Amino acid sequence: MTRIFSPDSPYKKQARFLAILWTLLIFVGCFTPGKELPKVDVPFIDKWVHLVLFGGFTVLWLCANPSWQFRRLAGWFLIAMALGAAIELLQGLLSFLGRSMEFMDAVADSVGAILGISLFWLLAYFSSPKKP
Repeated sequence: MTRIFSPDSPYKKQARFLAILWTLLIFVGCFTPGKELPKVDVPFIDKWVHLVLFGGFTVLWLCANPSWQFRRLAGWFLIAMALGAAIELLQGLLSFLGRSMEFMDAVADSVGAILGISLFWLLAYFSSPKKP
């Protein structure tokens, strides 16, 4: 498991493939017409979904491009934030989908990205070999 989070990871291609699939899942989920989405009686379920989607997005892309550098981590946060904002803007523009632009969805995307980066960092830290 240690090697997954290191820059010389042999699993980068697999992680990149999963990250691309996850990114496509985000687009499919966020641009599915609103009337086709199931009704679920869980408070704030849409925010939880955004949080999980963008947390997974950052974890998978960081596994595809492992780095502990702050600039790289901040860069993936900005990419996730920009993607979330762009999706919300497009949902507002494409009103025929029955979706709407919600600022709090973009906030949930950003929080998810922060949690994903934190999870990657913690997993990388605790799985790295300790020097005596």
